[in-house]
Amino acid sequence: MSVVEQWWYYLLIRLGMPIPTVRDRGEVSATTIVMAAALIALALAVGAIITSRVTSKANTLDLG
Repeated sequence: MSVVEQWWYYLLIRLGMPIPTVRDRGEVSATTIVMAAALIALALAVGAIITSRVTSKANTLDLG
């Protein structure tokens, strides 16, 4: 297959595809936002728990 044929097939395929419109774009629904907020809150809570446990364990160490 020559380069010209490859370009021709590419153009045929490309022109045959529908042109995306604003309406075709994905939306972020309220459910997605709530789930993302819940996951962020969970991650912050886990981080706070780990930090407090590590800090309390470090404070009990006798270094002197």
